[in-house]
Amino acid sequence: MANARPSAMLTLVVALICLVSLRPTFASHADLVRFMGPQAVNLWRLDAAEATRCSTETPAALYLQDSDQRPLHEEMDSDRPVPEFSAYWFIQPLDHFSNSTHQFRQRYWINTRHYRPGTNAPVIVLDGGETSGEDRLPFLDTGIVEILANATGGVGVVLEHRYYGRSLPVMDLSTDNLRWLNNAQAAADSANFMMNVKFPGIDEDLTAPGHPWIYYGGSYAGARAAHMKILYPNLVFGAIASSAVTHATLENWEYMDIIRRAANPECSHNLEIAIEAIDRTLSIPVLGGHLKGLFGLAELEHDEDFVSLIESPLGAWQAKNWNPEVGSTRFEEFCDTLNEPIFGSPGLSGEQMITFESGLSVPLVVYNYAKYIKENVVSRCPEGMSVEDCFGTWDDTKFQDVSTSETWRLWAFQVCTEWGYFFTAPPKHHPRIVSRLLTLDYEAKICQQAYPPGKYFVVPHLPNVTVVNELGDFDTAADRLAIIDGEVDPWRPNTPHSEYASDREDTILRPFKLIPNGVHHYDEFGLRNMFDEPPEILQIHKEMIEFVTEWLKDWKAPEQSEYS
Repeated sequence: MANARPSAMLTLVVALICLVSLRPTFASHADLVRFMGPQAVNLWRLDAAEATRCSTETPAALYLQDSDQRPLHEEMDSDRPVPEFSAYWFIQPLDHFSNSTHQFRQRYWINTRHYRPGTNAPVIVLDGGETSGEDRLPFLDTGIVEILANATGGVGVVLEHRYYGRSLPVMDLSTDNLRWLNNAQAAADSANFMMNVKFPGIDEDLTAPGHPWIYYGGSYAGARAAHMKILYPNLVFGAIASSAVTHATLENWEYMDIIRRAANPECSHNLEIAIEAIDRTLSIPVLGGHLKGLFGLAELEHDEDFVSLIESPLGAWQAKNWNPEVGSTRFEEFCDTLNEPIFGSPGLSGEQMITFESGLSVPLVVYNYAKYIKENVVSRCPEGMSVEDCFGTWDDTKFQDVSTSETWRLWAFQVCTEWGYFFTAPPKHHPRIVSRLLTLDYEAKICQQAYPPGKYFVVPHLPNVTVVNELGDFDTAADRLAIIDGEVDPWRPNTPHSEYASDREDTILRPFKLIPNGVHHYDEFGLRNMFDEPPEILQIHKEMIEFVTEWLKDWKAPEQSEYS
């Protein structure tokens, strides 16, 4: 049966409804899963339910039928996030390290606006990372790929990561079917693509190593950009690793500590007061239920689920952006709520106590915190469902649907097998804005709940972060590998700009740059007219153009015999 398409007017109406109804807090679903462990799946489902009517995306599994018989390059339908860019397919082995003949189709897009044939102008490839490649198309249109392609006369590319978007090689997301979702296989995909792709509409051979390729990525994809330069130096002429989380770790308490230190001091102080009071009250069983009731969560059985849910507003810090059309102001709105006066009494401070008939006594800031959570989070629980249904995480069956629509399973699998980053409370006696009940056992329990042992693969009790860290960790470095981070990025503690890392010199050959007041991969975003950007963003873009163009002056095609 042919796919029915809504009319243009209906599409516009639905889009407007969605803009009003959806309440994004995180940059992506993968960020949500990274940030909140098992509780993230509950919020992901609420997001997915709200977004269902907004989506025109065809399930990825429908595109897997007869994939080997489809053309190598195939233009997709006309409903494109950026109409200028068609999507194409590249055939990849499912397993690069065996004799298996199973293949899948990896999606990519190209920007040839500025392409100057015959000039050794580079291919600028952006790694799609842990989301649909469609989410990265703005970077091909006005962001860093467009900026560098314009400056060099090169070809821009967005390459979708295996398993994400429509580059899905399996029919379900069971433990066994996810076993090819790992660092080594994804890096081999990129290498194979670089060596063999034939771009539609371009007669020139642009494959590596006979042509310069600049590999860009942000966040997880930033680590992949760095890894590609380390693993395939003969193919990757240059790489730019933005907010690159090259240090994998089991416990990632520093994320919240960056927010605590970088946020408005009054907001941080309010959060510290609130969390201390919440933890103290939860330790008194007779009062804990009343406290959860204040938040609209009296029926939520486990205190760990409660404190995990109420940390959700903090994720809005990562969603900040220098471009107001892209960024979120929800963190500031949350902070403002914590400061609101009560009962028309502006003289009350956040630490002043409010006592209820139940005997519960909490600081004003906790009352305001509860109001925010009740109105912005608990209110999303659909009618007919209890708060335990919506926000409980101890029912294993919640995590065991393996259908391809359960896309949260992808990044969670990578977390559970190789990357870690479980968001736990800081060490004892350290200032904190999250509850001490957030332990590694709680955050990591999803790994056993969601991925029961398969016939061919068993998820380890804890992820093997050594697989990531052995590629360089904090000291990841190479010639023509740029490291770019944000000063107040909560992921900075896992990058080469971490306080745990050694400082480096910033040079053209090995750029090492920190964006003032920057949050997460700020350099990836751009405006149509670069000169309309804020000074610190325009500055980093000028510097990136400078070191890439300087790198290209050193390009020399390898001797054919070297790689024949």
